[in-house]
Amino acid sequence: MNILFDIGHPKDVNVFKNVIWKLQERGHEIKIVARAKENTKRVLEEYGFEYEVCKHHKQMIGKALGIVTNDIHLYNIAKKFQPDIFVSPGSPYSAHVSRLLGKPHIAFSDTEIAGLVMKLTFPFTDKIYTSSSFYLDLGPKQIRFNGYYELAYLHSKYFTPNRDVLKKYNLDEGYIILRLSALASHHDIGARGFTFSSEEDLINVISFLERYGRVIISSETKQWKTISDYEIKFKPGDLHDILYYSKMCIGEGATMASEAAILGVPAIYVSNTHRGYLDELETYGLAFTIQNRDEALEKAKSLLEDKFLEKSSKEKREKLLKEKIDVVEFMVNEIEGSYKL
Repeated sequence: MNILFDIGHPKDVNVFKNVIWKLQERGHEIKIVARAKENTKRVLEEYGFEYEVCKHHKQMIGKALGIVTNDIHLYNIAKKFQPDIFVSPGSPYSAHVSRLLGKPHIAFSDTEIAGLVMKLTFPFTDKIYTSSSFYLDLGPKQIRFNGYYELAYLHSKYFTPNRDVLKKYNLDEGYIILRLSALASHHDIGARGFTFSSEEDLINVISFLERYGRVIISSETKQWKTISDYEIKFKPGDLHDILYYSKMCIGEGATMASEAAILGVPAIYVSNTHRGYLDELETYGLAFTIQNRDEALEKAKSLLEDKFLEKSSKEKREKLLKEKIDVVEFMVNEIEGSYKL
């Protein structure tokens, strides 16, 4: 069958890549449509995927006004491809166009706080798949599974860390990753993270963390020179290797926090918002959501002073992997089974 994947974020590429390859192995035709977001395009190209683009709007007003134009653009692409099913992480464009064409749309969603997008998407969606940790009840269309989307690309079955990245980027094991977010996505409305008031404020946090190891920054914003001084320019495909060999990930990005935790690296998510998957990862002792910056740094201190942190974190990861399902197999089977919705 013809399957159209609608992708908006670099994480979506990672979540769907093994699913797409497995579906292609089974003889299905795949069309990928992505937002014209630079990082998303770069990740798609790194994996060798062909794709078409819809416009990416950075500002909230642009996102709202762009719904109609992206709906039209996706409609034209779909009319040519003739998909039997639309698959997305919860795209309003696929939801609308699939309904216009009388085809099923299934969404693999993981963000509870994307309220506006849910309202635009789910009424036109046939099935909504969420982790069992997802804390919202979305009604009869919702299907829960015992896993996390990050397992679709970070389970040991699909990911083997490459130690060569350390030499490639002049790194030694035991560095700390500080993640800074632009907080500009639709689900970031009202979200607060570190709330740095000045560059000096950022420098003080870096100095605190440097007591326990080298600090490297991953940032969506280039607000101050200090950020570029601590930033490493790495290929997107090397990110998870860099995460795996780190001592800790602390920052404003929920995705990177969950990725680190699932790789057995303790993660501190500094935010006034919650994600169900991060709350559940906290029960494994792998992730911690903390709103107050000073409390987050105190938690970092207590973890980093633990001599057995790395060993115990990897053991917690093994426990997690044993208790969760193969998410790739689950997604492939559900996509194939949803054809006749």
